Amino acid sequence: MDRQQLQTAWDSVAETYARNRDPSGSDADLIDDLLASLPADPDVLDIGPCDGARTLANLPAGSVGIDISAEALEMARERVPESVLLQGDMATLPVADESMDGITAYHAVFHVPREEHPTVYEEFARVLRPGGRLLMTLPGGRFETTRRGWMGGSMFFSAPGREQTLTQLREAGFTDVQTTMADDPLGSSTEFVFATRE
Repeated sequence: MDRQQLQTAWDSVAETYARNRDPSGSDADLIDDLLASLPADPDVLDIGPCDGARTLANLPAGSVGIDISAEALEMARERVPESVLLQGDMATLPVADESMDGITAYHAVFHVPREEHPTVYEEFARVLRPGGRLLMTLPGGRFETTRRGWMGGSMFFSAPGREQTLTQLREAGFTDVQTTMADDPLGSSTEFVFATRE
Protein backbone atom coordinates (compact mmCIF):
# COMPACT_ATOMS: atom_id res chain seq x y z
CA MET A 1 0.00 0.00 0.00
CA ASP A 2 1.16 3.53 -0.70
CA ARG A 3 0.59 6.26 1.92
CA GLN A 4 -2.77 7.36 0.53
CA GLN A 5 -4.00 3.76 0.48
CA LEU A 6 -2.72 3.23 4.02
CA GLN A 7 -4.49 6.36 5.22
CA THR A 8 -7.73 5.23 3.56
CA ALA A 9 -7.34 1.74 5.05
CA TRP A 10 -6.88 3.11 8.57
CA ASP A 11 -9.76 5.57 8.18
CA SER A 12 -12.01 2.64 7.28
CA VAL A 13 -11.04 0.40 10.24
CA ALA A 14 -10.12 2.91 12.98
CA GLU A 15 -13.48 2.79 14.76
CA THR A 16 -13.66 -1.02 14.70
CA TYR A 17 -10.04 -1.34 15.81
CA ALA A 18 -10.61 1.05 18.72
CA ARG A 19 -13.78 -0.79 19.76
CA ASN A 20 -12.02 -4.17 19.77
CA ARG A 21 -8.96 -3.07 21.75
CA ASP A 22 -8.72 -3.59 25.49
CA PRO A 23 -7.62 -0.17 26.83
CA SER A 24 -5.74 -1.75 29.74
CA GLY A 25 -3.21 -4.54 30.02
CA SER A 26 0.46 -5.21 30.57
CA ASP A 27 1.59 -3.37 27.43
CA ALA A 28 -0.09 -0.22 28.75
CA ASP A 29 1.74 -0.80 32.04
CA LEU A 30 5.05 -0.52 30.16
CA ILE A 31 4.33 3.19 29.73
CA ASP A 32 4.82 3.62 33.49
CA ASP A 33 8.29 2.08 33.12
CA LEU A 34 9.06 4.47 30.26
CA LEU A 35 7.89 7.53 32.18
CA ALA A 36 9.92 6.51 35.24
CA SER A 37 13.06 6.71 33.09
CA LEU A 38 12.28 10.21 31.74
CA PRO A 39 12.77 13.66 33.29
CA ALA A 40 9.98 15.28 35.27
CA ASP A 41 7.27 16.79 33.04
CA PRO A 42 8.62 15.09 29.90
CA ASP A 43 7.79 15.85 26.28
CA VAL A 44 6.47 12.58 24.81
CA LEU A 45 5.48 11.66 21.25
CA ASP A 46 3.01 8.85 20.60
CA ILE A 47 3.16 7.30 17.12
CA GLY A 48 -0.15 5.89 15.86
CA PRO A 49 -2.36 6.52 18.91
CA CYS A 50 -5.63 5.58 17.13
CA ASP A 51 -8.32 6.67 19.62
CA GLY A 52 -5.68 7.37 22.28
CA ALA A 53 -7.08 4.95 24.86
CA ARG A 54 -4.18 2.53 24.93
CA THR A 55 -1.18 4.88 24.92
CA LEU A 56 -1.87 8.60 24.69
CA ALA A 57 -4.33 8.60 27.60
CA ASN A 58 -1.57 7.17 29.80
CA LEU A 59 0.98 9.85 28.84
CA PRO A 60 1.37 13.31 30.43
CA ALA A 61 -1.08 16.03 29.43
CA GLY A 62 0.16 17.87 26.37
CA SER A 63 1.83 14.83 24.84
CA VAL A 64 1.88 14.76 21.04
CA GLY A 65 0.08 12.10 19.01
CA ILE A 66 0.80 11.60 15.32
CA ASP A 67 -1.41 9.36 13.21
CA ILE A 68 -1.88 8.94 9.46
CA SER A 69 -5.63 8.49 9.94
CA ALA A 70 -7.90 11.52 10.25
CA GLU A 71 -10.65 9.27 11.64
CA ALA A 72 -8.36 8.02 14.41
CA LEU A 73 -7.35 11.56 15.31
CA GLU A 74 -10.99 12.61 15.61
CA MET A 75 -11.57 9.82 18.14
CA ALA A 76 -8.38 10.77 20.01
CA ARG A 77 -9.52 14.42 20.21
CA GLU A 78 -12.64 13.29 22.05
CA ARG A 79 -10.87 10.87 24.38
CA VAL A 80 -7.65 12.80 25.10
CA PRO A 81 -8.54 16.49 24.52
CA GLU A 82 -5.47 17.74 26.42
CA SER A 83 -3.10 16.17 23.88
CA VAL A 84 -1.59 17.77 20.77
CA LEU A 85 -2.72 15.79 17.70
CA LEU A 86 -1.13 15.95 14.26
CA GLN A 87 -1.81 14.06 11.07
CA GLY A 88 1.47 12.85 9.65
CA ASP A 89 3.80 10.13 8.48
CA MET A 90 6.29 8.49 10.82
CA ALA A 91 8.95 8.48 8.09
CA THR A 92 8.81 12.31 7.93
CA LEU A 93 7.74 13.41 11.39
CA PRO A 94 6.42 16.99 11.66
CA VAL A 95 8.43 17.45 14.86
CA ALA A 96 11.55 19.54 15.58
CA ASP A 97 14.99 18.00 16.12
CA GLU A 98 15.78 16.94 19.69
CA SER A 99 12.43 18.16 21.01
CA MET A 100 11.18 14.98 22.70
CA ASP A 101 12.20 13.04 25.81
CA GLY A 102 10.30 9.89 24.90
CA ILE A 103 8.50 8.11 22.07
CA THR A 104 5.88 5.37 22.18
CA ALA A 105 5.16 3.44 18.97
CA TYR A 106 2.72 0.61 19.64
CA HIS A 107 1.82 -1.64 16.69
CA ALA A 108 2.72 1.14 14.27
CA VAL A 109 6.03 0.74 12.42
CA PHE A 110 5.07 -2.55 10.77
CA HIS A 111 2.36 -0.78 8.79
CA VAL A 112 4.95 0.89 6.53
CA PRO A 113 7.12 -1.07 4.06
CA ARG A 114 10.06 -2.75 5.79
CA GLU A 115 12.59 -1.08 3.48
CA GLU A 116 11.49 2.23 5.06
CA HIS A 117 11.96 1.10 8.66
CA PRO A 118 15.57 2.39 8.91
CA THR A 119 14.30 5.84 7.89
CA VAL A 120 11.57 5.65 10.55
CA TYR A 121 14.11 4.79 13.26
CA GLU A 122 16.39 7.61 12.09
CA GLU A 123 13.39 9.95 12.43
CA PHE A 124 12.76 8.67 15.96
CA ALA A 125 16.40 9.35 16.83
CA ARG A 126 16.28 12.80 15.21
CA VAL A 127 13.36 14.07 17.30
CA LEU A 128 14.60 12.58 20.60
CA ARG A 129 16.92 14.53 22.84
CA PRO A 130 20.21 12.79 23.75
CA GLY A 131 19.31 10.18 26.34
CA GLY A 132 15.69 10.11 25.18
CA ARG A 133 13.87 6.81 25.36
CA LEU A 134 11.88 4.79 22.82
CA LEU A 135 9.25 2.17 23.66
CA MET A 136 7.87 0.26 20.68
CA THR A 137 6.43 -3.03 19.55
CA LEU A 138 9.11 -5.42 18.27
CA PRO A 139 7.76 -7.51 15.37
CA GLY A 140 8.96 -11.07 15.75
CA GLY A 141 8.65 -12.34 12.19
CA ARG A 142 9.68 -11.45 8.68
CA PHE A 143 6.61 -10.69 6.58
CA GLU A 144 5.02 -8.39 4.04
CA THR A 145 1.35 -8.89 3.34
CA THR A 146 -2.03 -7.23 3.03
CA ARG A 147 -4.55 -8.90 5.34
CA ARG A 148 -7.97 -8.73 3.75
CA GLY A 149 -10.88 -8.78 6.16
CA TRP A 150 -8.73 -7.38 9.02
CA MET A 151 -11.11 -5.46 11.30
CA GLY A 152 -13.59 -5.47 8.45
CA GLY A 153 -11.18 -3.88 5.97
CA SER A 154 -7.73 -4.51 4.49
CA MET A 155 -4.47 -3.67 6.21
CA PHE A 156 -0.80 -3.75 5.21
CA PHE A 157 1.82 -5.36 7.47
CA SER A 158 5.57 -5.47 6.83
CA ALA A 159 8.63 -6.32 8.96
CA PRO A 160 12.20 -7.51 8.30
CA GLY A 161 12.39 -9.85 11.31
CA ARG A 162 13.28 -9.43 14.97
CA GLU A 163 17.07 -9.39 14.73
CA GLN A 164 17.10 -7.09 11.72
CA THR A 165 14.84 -4.65 13.57
CA LEU A 166 17.18 -4.61 16.57
CA THR A 167 20.14 -4.04 14.23
CA GLN A 168 18.32 -1.18 12.50
CA LEU A 169 17.61 0.48 15.84
CA ARG A 170 21.27 0.33 16.81
CA GLU A 171 22.35 1.63 13.42
CA ALA A 172 19.94 4.57 13.84
CA GLY A 173 21.74 5.56 17.04
CA PHE A 174 19.93 3.67 19.79
CA THR A 175 21.74 1.95 22.65
CA ASP A 176 20.75 0.13 25.83
CA VAL A 177 18.32 -1.96 23.78
CA GLN A 178 16.20 -4.19 26.04
CA THR A 179 13.17 -6.33 25.26
CA THR A 180 10.21 -7.58 27.28
CA MET A 181 6.95 -9.45 26.69
CA ALA A 182 3.50 -8.00 27.30
CA ASP A 183 -0.13 -8.48 26.26
CA ASP A 184 -1.18 -6.50 23.22
CA PRO A 185 -4.55 -4.69 22.84
CA LEU A 186 -6.17 -7.60 21.01
CA GLY A 187 -5.20 -10.13 23.67
CA SER A 188 -2.03 -11.72 22.27
CA SER A 189 1.46 -11.80 23.79
CA THR A 190 3.84 -9.41 22.04
CA GLU A 191 7.49 -8.41 22.44
CA PHE A 192 8.34 -4.78 23.10
CA VAL A 193 11.66 -2.97 23.04
CA PHE A 194 13.07 -0.12 25.13
CA ALA A 195 15.99 1.78 23.64
CA THR A 196 17.95 4.94 24.44
CA ARG A 197 18.99 7.58 21.94
CA GLU A 198 22.75 8.15 22.13
